Amino acid sequence: MSATAPRSSRPLPGLARLALSRTVFEVRVFFRERDAVVFVFAYPILMLAIFATVFGSDEELAPGTGVYFPQYFLPGMVATGVMLSSFQNLAIAIAAERDDGTLKRLRSTPLPATAYFLGKTGQVLCTAAVQTALLLAVAALAFDVPLPTDPQRWLTFAWVFVLGTATGSVCGVAFSSVPRTGRSASPVVIPVVLVLQFVSGVFFQFNELPTWMQQAASVFPLKWMAQGMRSVFLPDELAVIEPAGSWQHGATAAVLVAWLVVGLVVGVRTFRWRRRDDG
Repeated sequence: MSATAPRSSRPLPGLARLALSRTVFEVRVFFRERDAVVFVFAYPILMLAIFATVFGSDEELAPGTGVYFPQYFLPGMVATGVMLSSFQNLAIAIAAERDDGTLKRLRSTPLPATAYFLGKTGQVLCTAAVQTALLLAVAALAFDVPLPTDPQRWLTFAWVFVLGTATGSVCGVAFSSVPRTGRSASPVVIPVVLVLQFVSGVFFQFNELPTWMQQAASVFPLKWMAQGMRSVFLPDELAVIEPAGSWQHGATAAVLVAWLVVGLVVGVRTFRWRRRDDG
């Protein structure tokens, strides 16, 4: 009597379906962390309110421009919100997952690593979109910031937002290997984000920063995300106050793509699924 042939295991769904399923899971996990949700969503709104109050919501950026301080600071807050949702959130969350053994257990499952990373990126895109929508609504309703009506400006917004989110996510994954433990992740990651915010024209007019600070900020993606967003929400006449006298869309795309590639290369070479003391 011949032995019964073993039943073949059911094949895994395609990568796209796995990535979508993982994205849904990551979004649910994110919204369960109420402290993180409040911080990520409220921080840009609170900072916009603070700076609009300090500088005056009825004070023009410069006489005759018709641009008031809330409108000028909005693009920087959109950019920093993307940075919080992508780079900061992922760098801290993944370091914590590595420390508590989640990554180690996940690595032993059939889930492809690519689906895990796509799920993280999808979660960032969803949360960043919600965060930005809330910020724009508050800016328009509470501070009378005029939103663009030109479709071309919203097209610029779309590619800067998507490219900036992807770059921040990839760099966050790569940077997650820097903290030695999950507990040290926040003290390591948050100061980096704060420094970038101060030198990238988020809290101050970028053209009023010292030249050396502008040059240093130009190396990093947050400055270019903020500049790209300024090209969306500010009139073209204000491009003259940018260091190059223009919005530099080509340079913005080039720098963000460069950091995306660097983040991918570094992440592939340095990402760890286990703690440092776990082999």
